[in-house]
Amino acid sequence: MNFFQIVHTLFSSFLFFFSLPKLLLSSKRKSRNVPEAGGAWPIIGHLHLLNGPQMPHKIFSHIADKYGPIFRLKLGVNQVVIVSDPKIAKECFTTNDMAFANRPKSIASEILGYNYALLGIALYGPYRRDIRKIATIELLSARRIEMFSDIREFEVKLAVKEIYNKSNKLNGVVKMEMKEWFANLIMNIMVKILFGVQYIDNDNKERSKAHKAIRRFVELFAAFVVAYFLPYLRWPDIGGHEKTMKETAKEIDIILEDWLAEHKRKRKSRVNKCGNEEDFMDVMLSICEDKDLPGGFDADTIIKATCMALLVGGTDTTIVTLTWTLSLLLNNYKALKKAQDELDTHVGKNIWVQESDLKNLVYLQAIVNESLRLYPAAPLLLPHESIEDSLAY
Repeated sequence: MNFFQIVHTLFSSFLFFFSLPKLLLSSKRKSRNVPEAGGAWPIIGHLHLLNGPQMPHKIFSHIADKYGPIFRLKLGVNQVVIVSDPKIAKECFTTNDMAFANRPKSIASEILGYNYALLGIALYGPYRRDIRKIATIELLSARRIEMFSDIREFEVKLAVKEIYNKSNKLNGVVKMEMKEWFANLIMNIMVKILFGVQYIDNDNKERSKAHKAIRRFVELFAAFVVAYFLPYLRWPDIGGHEKTMKETAKEIDIILEDWLAEHKRKRKSRVNKCGNEEDFMDVMLSICEDKDLPGGFDADTIIKATCMALLVGGTDTTIVTLTWTLSLLLNNYKALKKAQDELDTHVGKNIWVQESDLKNLVYLQAIVNESLRLYPAAPLLLPHESIEDSLAY
């Protein structure tokens, strides 16, 4: 069995389980211990169980059928607990949310995440609390999202017009790579909202370069690095992941630095800097000018890391969801016809759908929800790490 085939799939599975550096169980009542899955090998533990064509979450499901909804795996030097029951998960994230409030350290979070400054992977503490509050109140509030509705509407119309123009040139028949079309659309919307950058032509090299860098970013976070579970093997950089991470981080930082420098130049030319926020990066600049955030990060790092987190979180998962939804819909004529009838009833024919119409499109919302259930963009939760002693039942 090829060890590197085993480790290749591992970190994607790492996005589900709770990484526990110290799994403290009752020593007096062994019957209350979380059961450990059988079949562990020396040194690598259960890594070999995750080898094969099946997705990690399906492998976990099969193990749960045998050992129950909560069980332990030994992955290298780490003991991890996997939870696949909603009631137990609720206990972890509500009743005992503070016990599992931290994120595990990783090479990807260190190199690609601006040394843990990235929203979502930041370590537990004052910095993470403050940056989450800023993201929730200042960046992702209903008022702020509504402010950018014109951008979303403009980009969607522009993208649909592209298909319409191609259709006219080819006598009503046009072949489109919809995943690429969705990627261009979502990328255009996100960079305009976050950075105020407008991509017009369909073959924009700058957009293509940025999107490829983001794809590598996501893939590297999902890749398994041997040193995650066997730390003493970090120095040889098996697989070359750490080198690729450093190259990708540098490429992304150059792009973000250019956009940030342009925003600073524009702000200097304004007489009144307050109340003129045009995009998320402008908002972050205003916040960082007025407030010192804890954590030891400089303002530029915080701005770049936060914007990058929103960019990554808003692109890849959305593209995957839209692609699967369209694919499933085209293979189910009855559902497609019912969705079209709903649009004709609540919106009308030959009329653009507005965001305000969505509340009336109940069946269309159900289609998206069912697509997410069948093919979730992220079937595994982000990793959590315990920060205090806990007793497992």
